[in-house]
Amino acid sequence: MARDTQNRASRRPQGRQIGYARVSTDEQTTESQEIELRSAECDLIIKEHGSGASRARPALTKLLHDIGAGDTLVVVRLDRLARSVSHLLDVIEDLTAKGAHFRSLRDPIDTTTPQGMFSLQVLGAVAQLERALISERTKAGIRAAKAKGRFPGNPGIRERRPEALAKMTAAQKAAYGDRVQATASQWLPTVRRMRPDHSWDDIARVLKQRGHDWTPERLRRAVKWLVAEHMADRALLRKSPPRLPEDRLVTLVAGIHVSNPNLTLREIASQLERLHERTPRGGSKWSPSSVKNLIDRARRTGLIASDDNATAAPHS
Repeated sequence: MARDTQNRASRRPQGRQIGYARVSTDEQTTESQEIELRSAECDLIIKEHGSGASRARPALTKLLHDIGAGDTLVVVRLDRLARSVSHLLDVIEDLTAKGAHFRSLRDPIDTTTPQGMFSLQVLGAVAQLERALISERTKAGIRAAKAKGRFPGNPGIRERRPEALAKMTAAQKAAYGDRVQATASQWLPTVRRMRPDHSWDDIARVLKQRGHDWTPERLRRAVKWLVAEHMADRALLRKSPPRLPEDRLVTLVAGIHVSNPNLTLREIASQLERLHERTPRGGSKWSPSSVKNLIDRARRTGLIASDDNATAAPHS
């Protein structure tokens, strides 16, 4: 009761306050961050330790996947959460999409308040300006180098020096890992539900219907990276078993339904037509009743939980 009263008084969301404490190496400790997070009345504290050259953050990825609407992610400082301004903005965008919030104890960033949102907008504008200035300086430097008869770029890379190429490869891998982790909470749950029963092609098509631009090859590569960093189950990479055409349709419809239970039967039928999927009888036009038959089969085979009663009216 006291906590509810305090929440109303401070106008904070009444979800959980989830603290995130991170240090860069295993030799460091999160104790000082934990003390501040407990003082901020966090209900739960997630700890993350760095691991040398690896930039993976499995604890943060799991936190972003599990956090719910109304919850608030709390950190002591912004640099404990994000490696860059763009990474910070990506994380906050993911939280906002889930109805969750973000607060930094030592920085003026709190997405539950108008002042905090204004500070975040200023931060975004600064990041955009910084990118524009870097781009302009780079172009000016290239023009000046050409005027002096010099070639732009890293001489070590141009000359194919092994140490320079190794550094470039490491930087590219780190940047790729950042991009995968920043968006994993948006698409990895669908992959987990559909693999290995479904092919990468089927999953990429389902994700594309939900606004995610994946090819089967890029999707498999991203999951392979997560598995290598111990952030996803190796079973996701198993070879898909051969399936009869109708069995494949059952798992495909089940994947669409579970990914978005609010879709009506008619909306699922429209998605199947946009995917150019043929009906069990080989037709191109899908009816709500055909979709319902496949969903019923998916329930009987356990692809959809039996207590899932989210099937919508066929005429909606």
